[in-house]
Amino acid sequence: MSNTDEIEDSSAPLIEHLAELRTRLIHCVVAFLIGMIICFTVATPLFNFLTNPLCQVLADRGQDCGLIFISPQEGFFVAIKVSLLGGFILAFPYIGMQMWRFVAPGLYRTEKNAFLPFMLASPFMFLLGASFAFYVVTPLAYDFFLGFQQFGAEGEAVVDGTATAPLSVVFQGSAQEYLNLTIKFIVAFGLCFQLPVLLTLMGKAGLVTAEGLGGVRKYAVVAILVLAALVTPPDVITQVILFVVVYGLYEISIFLVARVEKKREEQLRAEGYYDDEEEADEEIIQEEEGK
Repeated sequence: MSNTDEIEDSSAPLIEHLAELRTRLIHCVVAFLIGMIICFTVATPLFNFLTNPLCQVLADRGQDCGLIFISPQEGFFVAIKVSLLGGFILAFPYIGMQMWRFVAPGLYRTEKNAFLPFMLASPFMFLLGASFAFYVVTPLAYDFFLGFQQFGAEGEAVVDGTATAPLSVVFQGSAQEYLNLTIKFIVAFGLCFQLPVLLTLMGKAGLVTAEGLGGVRKYAVVAILVLAALVTPPDVITQVILFVVVYGLYEISIFLVARVEKKREEQLRAEGYYDDEEEADEEIIQEEEGK
């Protein structure tokens, strides 16, 4: 009987945690649905805002900004995708708060103080990366793509079907395809800008070190180059911009991890875990081995 009581007592906290998790998830889903409904009512202005990079590039080329629907239901799905993106952005602060309220009771005070700044920095860095993609990278990408248009002798689209008429290939983009590509840029750069947050958090947990990150710098360069080739269009300028930005974030991450290690060492030294004499002896031994 006592064994049964012990099993029931040990399972009670787990059931309570699962019930709380279910409640938090329901709140998150409801907040997301509310945000999605709000954005659906203004889906057209939001989509018009997302077309600004394309319209600006077309205006610079002297063309009208126009997108088409290639299927009857495409307009509805475009509104749904805009609502999904906007609803998630609107609900993200509340979703983050629910996540924090679920995790925080199981953390010590020092762990809360260490984890909370990363919770706040993550959405900020994502918005920073998304803004960089929307205002800098996307216009460059569309300017590159639209450079492959062909116009008639007078610069206008040729409608005469005779064989002597010059070929004209002009942009008539699908609204859904444009939205898919734009969202891809926004999400990809938003995730790339999470690099300092992720590496600093790993450094806080002792999973990576500044020396280790610096030692694999050449491999990181190759990985960033591959990422730039996959995420950006085949445009050298856009790829160079992404490489410079992400590599700069990598170097910033090394600096932040080094600061985390320095603070941890100072705290351990203040608590008496470091012996200065032993540390000095180890440095002398390392110098002699280096010679």
